[in-house]
Amino acid sequence: MARAMTRTPRSPSRATSKAQLFDYRQAANPIRHGLTEPIPEGRWGPDLHARGPSAILPLDLSRELGCQGPATSPALSANFVRILAGESISAGANATSSLFYVWKGAGNCRQPATTLSREFSQDWRQGDLFVLPAGKAAELDAAEESVLYWVHDGPLLSHLGVSADRPRFEATHYPGEWLRRELAALATDPTSARSNRLSLLLANADLPASRTVTHTLWAMYGLVPAGAVQPPHRHQSVALDLVIDCAPGCATLSGTELNPDGTIRNPVRMEWEPGAAFVTPPGHWHSHVNESGQDALLLPIQDAGLHTYLRSLDIRFT
Repeated sequence: MARAMTRTPRSPSRATSKAQLFDYRQAANPIRHGLTEPIPEGRWGPDLHARGPSAILPLDLSRELGCQGPATSPALSANFVRILAGESISAGANATSSLFYVWKGAGNCRQPATTLSREFSQDWRQGDLFVLPAGKAAELDAAEESVLYWVHDGPLLSHLGVSADRPRFEATHYPGEWLRRELAALATDPTSARSNRLSLLLANADLPASRTVTHTLWAMYGLVPAGAVQPPHRHQSVALDLVIDCAPGCATLSGTELNPDGTIRNPVRMEWEPGAAFVTPPGHWHSHVNESGQDALLLPIQDAGLHTYLRSLDIRFT
């Protein structure tokens, strides 16, 4: 007569010891305080970079986000780079894309060559913008006291646990004089009166499908005319905005819901100052308003290059 087999419970194997299961209703949307933290609406005034020694000044929200820092959003790190006249600073990160906007000053940027990329050497002055691919750290030499706004995608790579080992585009320079001239031409185009935004999107010929400044970053050089109230729009990318120039009375209004008339319900008002930076969270309706008597300039940098590739940007206008 066959004997019944008994089974002795075994300790979980190492491969299954951390396996978990959750009811869909408990885990499908983990964006909440105490779990996956929502993205805050951070703001940094121009006093941060107005004085002091040469230094990289991170706009760090990693503690609020619960991620490795410095990070201004889950995917991007924004920094001010202050350099005294005649001094140099090295700006490098494990990143596929670095964007620099020269808020003030003049100097030279050099990124040494690698086996996969050529050396990049470019003089820069106020209003210029340049992007660098994965590679060696940028050496920034200031001929005048300078402040640059530096955004890179290092936090994204840190989350993925990967290293940037090859360039996806060539280092590219966007002269400030060219940007200002083209924006002025756009503003005088009669068809621009119907536009939601008076802005130039910076693009790279190496990335024809996305029309973005790098394959992860998106940059907009935008004008908000005196007296303008832009209709709200929203997108799933995070915006790290730099105020280039403005007079008192300029601000960004943002919120998660719209009123029946298309305005933002209970908006948060983010006041502008020249040289200030702030965060517009993903999915928030936002509108730039200019209640002053002069035009204002804004430079939003976003992870929308990545969202465009993923087909998840979901930009919408009222």
